[in-house]
Amino acid sequence: MNVTSATKTVNTILNEVRSGKDLSPLEGLTLLQQSKSEIISEIQQTADQLRANQVGHTVTYVINRNVNFTNICEQHCSFCAFRRDDGEDGAFWLDIAQILEKASDGVQRGATEICMQGGLNSEAKRNGTSLDFYLELVTSIKKTFPQLHLHAFSPQEVQFIAREDQISYEDVITALRDAGLGSMPGTAAEVLEDAVRRVICPEKINSETWLEIVSLAHKLGLPTTSTMLCGQIESKEQQISHLDQLRSLQQNSILQGYPARITEFILLPFVGQEAPKPLRNRVGRDQPVLADTLLLTAVSRLYLGNWIPNHQPSWVKLGLNGAVEALRWGCNDIGGTLMEEHITSMAGAQGGTCMEVDTLQQAIQSIDRPFQQRSTIYEYL
Repeated sequence: MNVTSATKTVNTILNEVRSGKDLSPLEGLTLLQQSKSEIISEIQQTADQLRANQVGHTVTYVINRNVNFTNICEQHCSFCAFRRDDGEDGAFWLDIAQILEKASDGVQRGATEICMQGGLNSEAKRNGTSLDFYLELVTSIKKTFPQLHLHAFSPQEVQFIAREDQISYEDVITALRDAGLGSMPGTAAEVLEDAVRRVICPEKINSETWLEIVSLAHKLGLPTTSTMLCGQIESKEQQISHLDQLRSLQQNSILQGYPARITEFILLPFVGQEAPKPLRNRVGRDQPVLADTLLLTAVSRLYLGNWIPNHQPSWVKLGLNGAVEALRWGCNDIGGTLMEEHITSMAGAQGGTCMEVDTLQQAIQSIDRPFQQRSTIYEYL
């Protein structure tokens, strides 16, 4: 395809998007395959315009405290520098008192949310069941800090509990919800293409199971987020397929009248500095390529924005400057303060593990956009 016909094709696609039309997978792929700076600039401007139309100019943030309660994990994902075996150097498993101490620290610093995830530790049981262990995590925090929103336990953790206790996903989600869980992170999605998953996370749930558990959470009234681990071995076609499956899942939740849905989409570019060598060598770099992430950020807005309006970059992975730049490419949220983060930082990310509120506010003001604190589910506070 020559430049003229490529430009014409892109212009036609972008005009249709501006009029409110959803991208088809082929159109999304066409945009993602562009390499000419002037065409990419058009895509960026359209994503920024669409963001303004869909959610306005205000950039939101959440004051949250991240708690990784254990890094002991039965799985061996090829991108993970966080996991340890029990007894291995660097392995940890926080007890309830330590978790409550971290939650208390978060509350004192203004947190409205505790975000909690950990490794899959088959020894983590109470009364002989995994579910009781996870319920204790929820009830301990909610009993002590009822005002906190608990955003915790990915679809992978739900499947793990269900498998360990030989109960249904519905039983797990219902029990966690009734104990006080407020929402579920859409992590462990990685790329929703099993050909990719078989290489980078062969022990993880497959794409179908991830989609099933997230849909079930929506049906049972638990909002979720959504993510994509990008920039490792996946193709552009597989990136678009991932976006398409997320959009279809959200459309189904709305069509079925489920009480909850996906609240946000977050791109998680691969950080490989400390990742296991086989994947790091295969990818061939240690840090994300900002230009690639920004184009995918823009295309994600164009592909999902009608259905998932809130888009967030990862300042942990991109650094704060990279995340601020992503606000020009379709993102409307800068994420959370985190206060502590282990999974990405142990992989060698250079963005840091804690962000002060005034730092986030100043970063947003640096591009002349207003800021607003929000709740986990995007209510202005």
